[in-house]
Amino acid sequence: KNTPESKVYLSASHNDTMRSRFFSSVAFALHSSFLEIANRYDGFILDQYGVLHNGVSPLPGAIDTLEKLHALNKKLIILSNTSSPAKSAIAKLAKLGFDPKWFQGGAVTSGEESSRYIERTYGSSEKPLKAIWFTYAGSISTPPPLDFIEKCGNIEMATSIEEADLVIAHGGEIWYHGPEQNQPLGSFMRDGSVDVVGPILAACCKRKLPFVCANPDFVVRQSGGSFSYMPGTLAQLYEHLGGEVKYFGKPHPEHFRACLDKLNLNNVAHVGDSLHHDIAGANAAGIDSVFVTSGIHCDELKSRFGAMPSDTELKALFQKEASTPTHVISTFSS
Repeated sequence: KNTPESKVYLSASHNDTMRSRFFSSVAFALHSSFLEIANRYDGFILDQYGVLHNGVSPLPGAIDTLEKLHALNKKLIILSNTSSPAKSAIAKLAKLGFDPKWFQGGAVTSGEESSRYIERTYGSSEKPLKAIWFTYAGSISTPPPLDFIEKCGNIEMATSIEEADLVIAHGGEIWYHGPEQNQPLGSFMRDGSVDVVGPILAACCKRKLPFVCANPDFVVRQSGGSFSYMPGTLAQLYEHLGGEVKYFGKPHPEHFRACLDKLNLNNVAHVGDSLHHDIAGANAAGIDSVFVTSGIHCDELKSRFGAMPSDTELKALFQKEASTPTHVISTFSS
């Protein structure tokens, strides 16, 4: 029996995100409160951006919901496409008002996993390799650049394409040459323009440089409602140019499985706002998912923060993105 607060719909799901194609009829349930979902699971894997905060402040209801989940003894872990190491991600949450004790499983971040890969694959030799490092200029809402590169092993910064051994996409604001030197990447982060970074990528691709993407997100919604373009967009362009990219983070299922291992639970659901990264990744990993509509897809759903989009808009978006969640809520609030 469905109450007015919890409705179930059928949607066709055709998911080829992980290069495996299947078609199935999937039911998704609408909820007015996250607490309607809470007691169905022993733990939750939580996205950050668009679920808990907007980069500079907590989203309405998020802290209250986490307090209640903690009181219910639900085990929580952060799974984020941030290019920050896991320790830095938890530290930033603390600065935003989130108590680290709520996240018993800690965090799995694409930055942590990619830095380990870089250290193991490129940064363990006696002679340092040189990387073209796309990163951030540094602000309150972007991951601290040096926290990442310090975990990559014996890697030095390349100041020319000719001397580079690999490309690392940690951010999309500057090509970092050193503490006092960098090359701005134009307006890429603001509007997606590749006038500056495009020729750099083309030259790197011509040299067949390996490309490591530490954040596979394409765009994020900022606190004022604007969008910023992310490293995933650079990686996508590099692939279109014919280059090879090593991705870390969602939607790749191994990162979801890493969270399950840390939680040591089976009855777990993932909460996120991106159909491409969160919901498709959870589906590929074989776990339930909770889609937050007030995040990255809010405008596309012709909705506003805190309002549940129409059934028609939801079904159309799920079909377009070829991913259907288990549950749908407007915000991560109780």
